[in-house]
Amino acid sequence: MNKIDSPKPDTWLEILKRPTKTIDDIEVTVKEIFKEVQKKGDEAVAKYTSIFDGITLENYEVSSKEIEEAVSLISNELKEAIQLAKANILKFHTAQKTERISIETTEGVNCWQEKRPIQKIGLYIPGGTAPLFSTVLMLAVPAEIAGCKEIVLCSPPDKTGKINPAILYAANLCGVTKILKVGGIQAIAGMTFGTQSIPKVYKIFGPGNQFVTVAKQLATQFGVAIDMPAGPSELLVVADNTAVPAFVASDLLSQAEHGTDSQVILVSTSRRLIDAVEVEIQTQIELLPRKVIAKKAIENSKLIYVENDQIALDLINEYGPEHFIICSEFDDFYCNGIVNAGSVFIGNYTPESAGDYASGTNHTLPTNGYTKNYSGVNLDSFMKSMTFQKITEKGIQNIGRAIEVMAEAEGLQAHKNAVTLRLKNLEERL
Repeated sequence: MNKIDSPKPDTWLEILKRPTKTIDDIEVTVKEIFKEVQKKGDEAVAKYTSIFDGITLENYEVSSKEIEEAVSLISNELKEAIQLAKANILKFHTAQKTERISIETTEGVNCWQEKRPIQKIGLYIPGGTAPLFSTVLMLAVPAEIAGCKEIVLCSPPDKTGKINPAILYAANLCGVTKILKVGGIQAIAGMTFGTQSIPKVYKIFGPGNQFVTVAKQLATQFGVAIDMPAGPSELLVVADNTAVPAFVASDLLSQAEHGTDSQVILVSTSRRLIDAVEVEIQTQIELLPRKVIAKKAIENSKLIYVENDQIALDLINEYGPEHFIICSEFDDFYCNGIVNAGSVFIGNYTPESAGDYASGTNHTLPTNGYTKNYSGVNLDSFMKSMTFQKITEKGIQNIGRAIEVMAEAEGLQAHKNAVTLRLKNLEERL
């Protein structure tokens, strides 16, 4: 890891850069595949599934028999772990429900707000070396609570045409209505336009590589919403001498093993802690099955010493981490002062992996500094707020003249007339 001692604020932008790659070439590929899927549907999906996944499939939809087989392949221990995680995610997201908000703004003018589910949801779940069945829970559970009518899940098949059984088990457990063996750009394009096999959806959720990320962003140009712009996973830990170096190192490595382009950062007011964490990382990384990936990610990462907690907080808010761990005797200071973070973990016994799996909070979070203007996935991500109003005769009399004056000032005569006609009708009846 790169050690940085007391960096000046004018250098923060440079030292906090994410290790993102250029997307110019990616955009060309994504647009080409989108255009082909839009025109040729399943034919194009089959072509790119063959190219990227190395398999040709006659049917993309996962059958009930395949789901039954997947359930039988999952150990009871893993089933129980998934069920525990689901229960906690269910509790936390159910608690986010809000009641109808209703108010009479002026006598006779009644306004209220209600929420409605987004009817058609698309979930993208990566496969590969780390099949993210936990993300199925994070997305399908709140979608089901929200009342989404269609929950479509796409995940790439392996070389035998199968989806990881844990993904299928979680999807079946959480109310997914259709599971499709389609991955990558072609899956996002399929959910954007709809094909013979893939339903068109209104909003797409889920992580993926840079090709999937760019594909999701392109989908927004065709009227499909997405959860958020996303990039490689990232973690920032702020720690002082009250932190346990082995714990801090394990948290940093837990994110580093996600991918070679992941970034982890330690910010500390203690040089002694930084040195101890660096030693722990060197020891622990050698024991990881994914150490080659983790080592590459560590090359992009930083150990930053700062003089005091205020400087640390300012630097952290400038970075806006996806995951933020606080291991400091002044945890209230950081909790109260943090404004840019996806999810916050407090204390020596709150590992980031708890949020990834089973504490109940959602792990689908903004990266790349988007915590400055995006929230992580929550129940409202699957819903729309709609406003209603009902105005009585007395109500239109109370606000009608103000509407007329404002409409006339904006030069919108028809707007004014819509009120004037009603007011005159009421006068004539008196």
